[in-house]
Amino acid sequence: MKTHARSGFTLVEIMIVVVIIGLLAAIAIPGFQKVRRASQDKAVLNNARQLAAAADQYMMEYGVSSVTYGSLVGPTNYVKSINLVANETYPGGYTQAQALTIAGVAGARTITYGL
Repeated sequence: MKTHARSGFTLVEIMIVVVIIGLLAAIAIPGFQKVRRASQDKAVLNNARQLAAAADQYMMEYGVSSVTYGSLVGPTNYVKSINLVANETYPGGYTQAQALTIAGVAGARTITYGL
């Protein structure tokens, strides 16, 4: 008589693997979200630094104390383009000696640069 060995996984083994994968995901996802948030904040701060430097340069060149966003950003202006990283909103104007406040970072956070 020949007996055939059945190869494969049992339902219990598959369920254990699924539970282990779920636990690993539960541990990894919050860490990933934290890194993503930090990365977005750094990119927004970098954009704010560029805008602040451009505003300072514009104000020194033209002898004014405020400037609009449109005068700073554009193909022939001080900053060629600003890439949005988290659907943030940059202010429409900048005034000398005032902090830049970027609102709506990822729909929930506000970041302030300067002073």
